[in-house]
Amino acid sequence: MWSYQKRLQYPVNIKNANPKLASFVVAQYGGPDGEMSASMRYLAQRFAMPDGPSSALLTDIGTEELAHLEIVGSVVRQLMKNASTAEIENSPAGAYFINHGKGVYAANSNGSPFNAFSFASTGDPIADLNEDLAAEQKARATYDNILRVSDDPDVNDVMKYLRQREIVHYQRFGEMLDHVQNKACEHKPMFQGVTL
Repeated sequence: MWSYQKRLQYPVNIKNANPKLASFVVAQYGGPDGEMSASMRYLAQRFAMPDGPSSALLTDIGTEELAHLEIVGSVVRQLMKNASTAEIENSPAGAYFINHGKGVYAANSNGSPFNAFSFASTGDPIADLNEDLAAEQKARATYDNILRVSDDPDVNDVMKYLRQREIVHYQRFGEMLDHVQNKACEHKPMFQGVTL
C-alpha cells in the first residue's frame, strides 16, 4: 500500500546543538497534538469513513503525518546529537537524557510518554472529521509556539514547512466534512440517528 522513499519529505540540516529547543520540539513527536497522534488518529478513523474518497483522504494525510513524524524526529536528534553533557544537564532536556540519551522518544515537552488516549476514533465520520479539524489547528498552534521560542533559522525553516502542512490538512478536512455531511443528507439510512 505504501511506498517508502529513503529521504525526508522536507530536508533537515540543523547546524547547532540545542537540547533546550529539542525538549520543546519533541512535543510534536510524541505529544497529544503531535505527528504520532495525528498519524494514528487518521489511520484508525479511515475505516469508519462512508466512502472511498473520505477513507482515501484519511489514509493520505495519515501517511503524510508519518513522514512528518520522521522529520520531527530528525530535528530532535540533530539538536541533541552534538550537545555536550553539560549543555544537556543545564537544559530542560536533562531529565529526558537520563532515560533516553540523545535518542528520540515519543513524549511531550514535559516528558510524559505518548498515549493513545490523546485521540479518538468514534466510528462517526462527522464527529471524527470535526476532531481532525481541531487536531490540525492544535498542531498549528504548537508549531506557532515553537517558532516563538526558537531563534534557530534551520529549525524555524522546518517548523514553518510543517506548520503550513497543518493548514493544508485543515482545509482538506473541511472539504471532506462538507462532502460527508452532504452524503449524510442524501443517504439517511447510513446515518441513522444523526441530526444535521
